[in-house]
Amino acid sequence: MNETLIPEPALQADMQQAGAGRLVAVVVTYNRLAKLKVTLARLLDSPAQELASLVVVDNASNDGTGDWLAGWAAEHPRVDVVTSTTNQGGAGGFALGMQRAMEAHTPDWLVVMDDDGRPEPGGLAAFHAMGQSGALAHWDAVAAAVYFPSGEICEMNRPSRNPFWSLGHFISTARKGRDGFHIPRRAYDGGLSAIDVTSFVGFFISAAAVRRVGYPDPKLFIYGDDALYTLGLSAAGGRICFAADVRFEHDFSTFSNGDSGQRFRPLWKVYYHHRNLLLLYRQAAGWLFWPVLLLILPKWILKVRHHPGVRRAYLRLTWLAVRDGLLRRLGRSHGEVLAEARE
Repeated sequence: MNETLIPEPALQADMQQAGAGRLVAVVVTYNRLAKLKVTLARLLDSPAQELASLVVVDNASNDGTGDWLAGWAAEHPRVDVVTSTTNQGGAGGFALGMQRAMEAHTPDWLVVMDDDGRPEPGGLAAFHAMGQSGALAHWDAVAAAVYFPSGEICEMNRPSRNPFWSLGHFISTARKGRDGFHIPRRAYDGGLSAIDVTSFVGFFISAAAVRRVGYPDPKLFIYGDDALYTLGLSAAGGRICFAADVRFEHDFSTFSNGDSGQRFRPLWKVYYHHRNLLLLYRQAAGWLFWPVLLLILPKWILKVRHHPGVRRAYLRLTWLAVRDGLLRRLGRSHGEVLAEARE
């Protein structure tokens, strides 16, 4: 782990001029060195007044990431590498990185992302422009507009309103399905939109909000930790907006393109995806969770058709996810999940 970096007085003055104040990035990586290199280079394209420090959490990678980061960080004084002895998943990585950023780098704001997510050129400047205009004074967190490298909207990073908190949003969701649950596509044309839930790709959160709600739950491992965290922030009175002018890209590849985007690769992700979704639906829906459960379970079971050759393992993982999710059990080890994923 690098020593805490204290900016020189002149650099401190420059950073104080940034519209949003002192911004610190948190990036979590595991065995994706090629994508990590692109993300880190993009971040450090931003000057120090836009990005004061960069915390990189290496989740016990075994592909040479650690050695590369050690050499690279020595050449870039804004970088602080935190190495975990075990793979804690995105949830544990973000908890570790956000805590490091808060304790060692005195941020006004954090921005978090996976190793395959990164700001588009000018993305951080657009965020600081919100500070210069005074817009940030009305918000505790900001969600970027996330696109695939091809330029299409990245659906998995499309923010949402909680339909169970508003009759109008509930009716819209019932009528329009996914388009009713998520913000409309026209929101990407410009301006700010109030939201309740978003992802950890291009998620900006004020230090004051972090102090209010704490850090993501490491026991979630992957999937849903971001949605549960941001929904919890909203439930605590936090104000989150979607900012169309703050653009990020996400080079995402969990699903196989050959199966209409419905096949999980690797298969063990089935467990975390469904378990944590149950936790999210329960937190969002309250007493309406049980009728919602009757609607979603058949859809999850039918996805077995997208997993030829591993269908028994898919169903086994889904069953374990449902059982653990309903019982709110978060103690199953990753080793156990890997064992259950074997056909």
